[in-house]
Amino acid sequence: MKNFAKMMSLITLCMIVVPCSLFFAGAIELPLVKSIALFGTIGWFIFTPIWMSRQLPVDAAEVEI
Repeated sequence: MKNFAKMMSLITLCMIVVPCSLFFAGAIELPLVKSIALFGTIGWFIFTPIWMSRQLPVDAAEVEI
């Protein structure tokens, strides 16, 4: 599952960076960039926490803040 999440995270990151670069180069229009970057951002926030989450230490439940 983590490998799938890493792959999807990389794909969604590319969905953010590549269209912006293409717009800067004049290859695509702004509305298309906005749509692709929006879906890429949503995907990034969905898939990245899956593989970047950390395990809490065993005694974390006993610590009072």
